[in-house]
Amino acid sequence: MKLSTFITPSGVEHIGALMEDGLHLVDFTASSTDLAFVSMLALIDAGPAGLEHARSLLKSAKVVHALSAVQLRAPVPEPRQMRDFLSFEKHIRQARANRHLFGIQGYPTDPAKIEIAKVWYEQPIYYKCNRFSVIGTGQDILWPRYSKMMDFELEFGIFLGKNGKNISREEANGYIFGYCIFNDMSARDAQMAEMLGQLGPAKGKDFDTGNVLGPWLVTADEVPDPYALTMIARINGVECSRGFSGDMRFQFEDFIVHASMDEQLRAGEFMGSGTVGGGCGLEIGRFLEPGDVIELEVSGLGVMTNRLVKQTL
Repeated sequence: MKLSTFITPSGVEHIGALMEDGLHLVDFTASSTDLAFVSMLALIDAGPAGLEHARSLLKSAKVVHALSAVQLRAPVPEPRQMRDFLSFEKHIRQARANRHLFGIQGYPTDPAKIEIAKVWYEQPIYYKCNRFSVIGTGQDILWPRYSKMMDFELEFGIFLGKNGKNISREEANGYIFGYCIFNDMSARDAQMAEMLGQLGPAKGKDFDTGNVLGPWLVTADEVPDPYALTMIARINGVECSRGFSGDMRFQFEDFIVHASMDEQLRAGEFMGSGTVGGGCGLEIGRFLEPGDVIELEVSGLGVMTNRLVKQTL
């Protein structure tokens, strides 16, 4: 299923799923008094029984909305936790090769000559995002006033479907509830400045509307191989990046194993893949301008579109 959180024509937040025609949504919240349909987190918490009930409602729709009549939000508007991993080697090499764009060095570097810390090859590396600054497709991204250099980042990620701790590699796939696209927006000038202090990112990532998830939360059964997906970015309708999910150094199952070591993970947590190689302006030397429309597409997961808007005083 392609699950969604949306604002109904009457202005209420509901959850549902996209119908096969791609033009209508079944409204689970309005179709049933089951508490599993109060929110997407409630549906995730309901486990297999909740999903089975949702599938039955999708087959025998009771309340339906035209997609054009609702306002989509992030599938999970407030995840229980957000971790973003760094799993594409090409991204690391190309991004660091372009540090001259920040005045750190006066010339571009050959990406093949970039030295990557040994630990990156040994274990998944991640930081925790601001889970309260999440928006969905169709919503405006607000340019933070302190930044002059904004960038998109083409990623996708998973939501966990159950709690767990010290999870084995063999068990890990069973914890994946579903997948969605992720745009990890970056204020590059702020990020570069603060990370010279050996900590971060912080304000380079943490600003309202900075984490974009969507357009759907696609259940795991509809993604037979998450490591065989084409990832495309377009700015103002022009393709600027194309990558492949199979280039991940570590996979989502490895993320789950690593993060769960002596730490309780919870259903409804999000884990991002990290930026695919070539999947940001820093790598391709093209930063964003006010009014730019960012369109991210991942095969099987949909297309997510947002406009970057300069804030007025």
